[in-house]
Amino acid sequence: MLLNQAIKGFSKHMELIDRSRETIRGYDHELMSCSNFVTVKYNCPVYVEDIGLQDLEDYLLHEKERGIASASRSRSLYIIKSFYNYCCKKDICTKNLASLLEPVKVKQKERAFITETEFHDLVKAIDHPVIRTVVQTMFYTGGRMSEMINLKLEEVDLKNNVLHIIEGKGKKDRDVPISDKLHSILTHYLTHIRESESGRFFAIESTGKVSNSYINRYIHDATDKLGWDKDVSAHVLRHSFGTNLLENGASLVSIQKLLGHANLVVTSRYLHQDMNKLNAAVNLL
Repeated sequence: MLLNQAIKGFSKHMELIDRSRETIRGYDHELMSCSNFVTVKYNCPVYVEDIGLQDLEDYLLHEKERGIASASRSRSLYIIKSFYNYCCKKDICTKNLASLLEPVKVKQKERAFITETEFHDLVKAIDHPVIRTVVQTMFYTGGRMSEMINLKLEEVDLKNNVLHIIEGKGKKDRDVPISDKLHSILTHYLTHIRESESGRFFAIESTGKVSNSYINRYIHDATDKLGWDKDVSAHVLRHSFGTNLLENGASLVSIQKLLGHANLVVTSRYLHQDMNKLNAAVNLL
């Protein structure tokens, strides 16, 4: 079977097992990138059975030479392994070559975050009122970019102070309490800013929605205006939500539930401690 046909079959399989749209889109993008690489390498469409271990290693090396981060390359490897598991189960290939690939050593680094003071400066630097409200909501709820983009009007319950995240990452639902600060922001947004007739909560009048590129562009422009060196993205806002909650005394278990993490290992990445706090900690004994 041609590699491109197998990739299409894998996408249908993921739909069948209820993988999220975002996951399927990400897997498709990665596998098509790999397909394009081997197609260019051999200057013709490639069959799954004709791909060798060296081809897969060459693709991962190609990603490294392009400067792709180790975490992203590790994810690429995971996707390729998932694809080959599917191909072997469906008898598309007889040997699981991906299982022979060496794991990518991921360099662990402390994640970036912004303080609440920096957040207020960032908000002031964003001159688009709808995008400004999206950024404020991400910071005060820890919502993912995709969750904010797909949020519907009826999922924001200002009467009961609850934001309903439907089919977040892993197709999981969760409820996030709306703080007093955010309640005021969202009430103002609905009363004075939102003009679209769209069913989506965050929407500009011309398109009836907002896009991830649009949001990140305004965040990037705002950080440039402020002269910041740190790279601030939508995910940094989510990370900052967890970090600032922890700094203010919230438990890891509470943060885990609010962020929708499957386990505390992921949530523990939000534990930022400077040397002054560590020195104070050891002197407690």
